[in-house]
Amino acid sequence: MLAGDMLRRSAHRFPDKPAILCGGTTMHYGELDRAANRLAHALLDLGLAKGAKVGILSRNLPEYGVVFFGAARTGYVLTNVSVLYAPDELAYVLDRADVELLIYDGFLAGKVAAVQDALPGIGTYVAIGDPGPVKDAVRFDDFVRRGPDTYPEIALSEDDPFCMTYTGGTTGRPKGVLCSHRARDVTAHTVMVEEAIDERDIVGIVTPLFHVAALNIMFQPAILAGATAAFLTKWDPADFVAMVERTRMTANFMVPTQAAMLLNHPHFDAARLATWRKVSFAGAPMPDWVQKELRARLPDLRLTQIYGQSEMGVIAVLRHWYLPAKLGAVGRQSYNVDTRVVRPDGTDVDVGEIGEVVSRGDNLMLEYYNEPDQTREFFKLGDGWGWSGDLATVDEDGFITLVDRSKDMIISGGENVYPKEIETAIYEIDGVAECAVFGIPDDRWGEVPAAYVSLKPGTTLDEAFVAEHCARRLARFKRPRLVRFVRDFPKTPVGKIQKTVLKEEFWRERNRKI
Repeated sequence: MLAGDMLRRSAHRFPDKPAILCGGTTMHYGELDRAANRLAHALLDLGLAKGAKVGILSRNLPEYGVVFFGAARTGYVLTNVSVLYAPDELAYVLDRADVELLIYDGFLAGKVAAVQDALPGIGTYVAIGDPGPVKDAVRFDDFVRRGPDTYPEIALSEDDPFCMTYTGGTTGRPKGVLCSHRARDVTAHTVMVEEAIDERDIVGIVTPLFHVAALNIMFQPAILAGATAAFLTKWDPADFVAMVERTRMTANFMVPTQAAMLLNHPHFDAARLATWRKVSFAGAPMPDWVQKELRARLPDLRLTQIYGQSEMGVIAVLRHWYLPAKLGAVGRQSYNVDTRVVRPDGTDVDVGEIGEVVSRGDNLMLEYYNEPDQTREFFKLGDGWGWSGDLATVDEDGFITLVDRSKDMIISGGENVYPKEIETAIYEIDGVAECAVFGIPDDRWGEVPAAYVSLKPGTTLDEAFVAEHCARRLARFKRPRLVRFVRDFPKTPVGKIQKTVLKEEFWRERNRKI
């Protein structure tokens, strides 16, 4: 299915039903569909070549939905850009993506103006709200007003490039993940079925829309199902609770960090979350304590863990009825893709053996845009399977348990050390909110593990206690040689701890001492 047809069909079924709720704004399906058509015609009137890149830099606003489905009807490629980028990162991504038109949130006008002169390839700027200091920008409402309400008659194929998101940059510069209509259609259908989203749901969009987790794994399936999407423009636990009450939200996606913040909030009140029935999570491993507390404090809430990547969509799912028996696993192959755990030569691992997660099917990306070497590495055996970079085991029932990222593995004295195993042990300690383990240099062993730990409010621990616990739980070569307590962690928009940043901070501090 073409992405633009998802909205068109739901608008035909539910023209007067709310499609988007955002603060005090309500957009009904018919209204959203007509606005998407007008935007599509306004874009097409610019005469850009098919496949041209249209960028969007915005918080979670109703206009994001208009742009998403409007661009889907043009043959252009919607490029979703992080609002968290510093100016240098923003300029890099917009230039690397070959963006020719940028639609931006007026709240971010200063950031756009700071890079405008460095981006001669962008010929048109369209501002949602106040254009600010951006030169020659037009207002979104004025731009959209140019087009008719009719669905554009453009020849499109499901295999055409449709959208591009940028990886979180946990291992270096972000890469543009270019996907077809078909790939994002597969992901939307996967989520709608596996997470049981239907037209009765009020679906909370509480992570940034510029990332695949909110855009393709929640918003797109919500519109496909004919549900109502409730946007939270900025995450805050208190605002989330208020939104659930106000909109009677029933389902949402959230990252582990958000769930932990909600549970740790001093005014947590289960009664105010009474309508909340379905939650899915991904982006980073959900600590077992968070899952246990959610199930204990919100017994009517059904937890679904999903596992995938921007490059692959959703490739494994753990439904709520498998808990607590399969606690710690990320699930097994979703119903409409192929997923395996393999050795370096592509052969299947045995039960309990560590290998790399691979996937094959219409769910996969087309390429890393402008990154041919990285693309070849992703499809490295040339047989249609994409390689995730995630190390995992599989049990006798086909459930996958992540071990670690292949790039994060520590080699200490010739032994492979997987940080996730150490992190799992540390999470067993009462009071630990989050932790991250990574390798640091050692003259004797080459590398040894270091553990950075943040604590729940009101908790006190010391390094010796953590070290003693690890000594009881782990072989000597796996025990962290350095334990450091931190207030919080640098993270990607979907809650992944950026270990590269931690390593950089470690090296800066070490060099200052030399």
